[in-house]
Amino acid sequence: MDNKFSNLPLRKGVGVVLLNKNNQIFVARRIDNPSDFWQMPQGGIDKGENPLDAAYRELNEETSIKSVKLIQEVEGEITYNLPDNLLGIIWKGKFKGQTQKWFIMRFLGEDSEINLKTKYPEFLEWKWINLENITDKVVEFKLHVYEKIKKELKKLI
Repeated sequence: MDNKFSNLPLRKGVGVVLLNKNNQIFVARRIDNPSDFWQMPQGGIDKGENPLDAAYRELNEETSIKSVKLIQEVEGEITYNLPDNLLGIIWKGKFKGQTQKWFIMRFLGEDSEINLKTKYPEFLEWKWINLENITDKVVEFKLHVYEKIKKELKKLI
């Protein structure tokens, strides 16, 4: 990590593992990364917001999904640092990475509820994938995050 960025704080964030009735996981492809990388819904915690409320808000802002129930909170937090080429760019250059609280939720609605054409769209397309595949198409700097989530889900599913 470039020294001028090493003193930057970590952004506080949340992530949502969304399971459908077949225990498949929701992933989406980002608008700002044309490569074939897919991720689960995630985002920042607003000032004064608790992590679970942030998770529900981010899920809705990114996917229009509201029909969910919480299954469990993943223990602890998972941290990642941005790669050097993104430092000073992502999050207006204010953070060197992110520390995230993850939540596992069940999607109770129909696929027709999912709409990526939100007020501030982040994703181009979405799909349901099997647990084994969640680490196949993830950006390198988040791979350890998805490996930990995969391990947690294996205990649950």
